[in-house]
Amino acid sequence: MRIDLHAHSSVSDGTERPAGLVAAALAAGLDAVAITDHDSTGGWDEATDAALSLGVALVPGMEVSCRTAEGISVHVLSYLHDPTHQGLLEEITKAKDARLSRAEHMVSLLAEDYPLSWDDVTQHVAPGATVGRPHIADALVAAGIVGDRSEAFATILSSRSRYFVQHYAPEPALAVELVRAAGGVPIFAHPVAEARGRTVGEATYDDMIEAGLAGLEVFHRDNPEARRPFLLDLAERHGLLVTGSSDYHGAGKPNRLGEYTTEPEVLAEIERQASGAVVVRPKHPGAPDSLSRARG
Repeated sequence: MRIDLHAHSSVSDGTERPAGLVAAALAAGLDAVAITDHDSTGGWDEATDAALSLGVALVPGMEVSCRTAEGISVHVLSYLHDPTHQGLLEEITKAKDARLSRAEHMVSLLAEDYPLSWDDVTQHVAPGATVGRPHIADALVAAGIVGDRSEAFATILSSRSRYFVQHYAPEPALAVELVRAAGGVPIFAHPVAEARGRTVGEATYDDMIEAGLAGLEVFHRDNPEARRPFLLDLAERHGLLVTGSSDYHGAGKPNRLGEYTTEPEVLAEIERQASGAVVVRPKHPGAPDSLSRARG
C-alpha cells in the first residue's frame, strides 16, 4: 500500500478542492491519503464522498499550528480526532481568528512598499478558508512581485522579514493534549525543517512526548537527510511512530503526492490508538453494506 499522511486542500492553503485532492491521490497511485488542512476539518465531508466514489481510503486529519514560548513555529498533525471536541475547537478557532488579524496587518505593511491590496489577497482564498501567508504569497505571484510561493516564503514572507507579524498559536504540548483528549493521534510534522526557520530543542520534544505525542514525521522533503538519524533515534528511544508524507498543496508548492509514504503498519497503529473518527474505506465487492466514515 502507498499511504501519504499529509496533504492540504483549498479549505486551508491548497489549490484543489477536497474532492480534487482525493482525485489527485488516485492519479498519483496512492491507496490512502490524509486530508490535513490547517486548523480545519471543513473538507472532511467532501473528501469522504470523493473517497467513497473514487476508491481511495481517506484518513481524516488536521494540521494544528503551534508556537513555543520562544516563538518557534511547530505544526502538529492530528489524525482521526473528533471534529466536534469543544476544547480543541475553541483553541483552533482562537488561532484562526488571530491568523486573520495577522494577515490583515501583514498586507497593510506590504502595501507600503508593493502594489498589493487586501482585495488582491482575498481573490486567492476559497470560500470558508482563513486567509494566511500562502494566500498573500499567491497574490504576490499574481502581481509579478515574486515568481512562486517558495520565493515568497524565502524572502518577503519569511519570519525574518520586516513584513512578518506573529499571531497567537497554542503551545505544542497543549495541542498534543487537546488532540489526545479529542480521541486523535498527534504526530510532530516536519520537526527539523530548518529552511522554514528555527527548530525546537529536545526540551520541547520531551514536553510533547510527556503530553502524549504519538510520532514524528521523519520522511519529509523539508527535513534535511543529515538530521533524520536524530529523529529516528528519538523515535526508537521513546517508542514513537515514524511517518513519511508529501505535505502536498496542489499547484501551490513543488511537493508531489506520494514522494514520501508511510508504512501500512504505522497507519494501523494510528487507527488502533484513535477513538474520535475512523478511516474512510471504500466498499469493495463482497464487503458488508456498512462503510467506515469520519464522524461529524
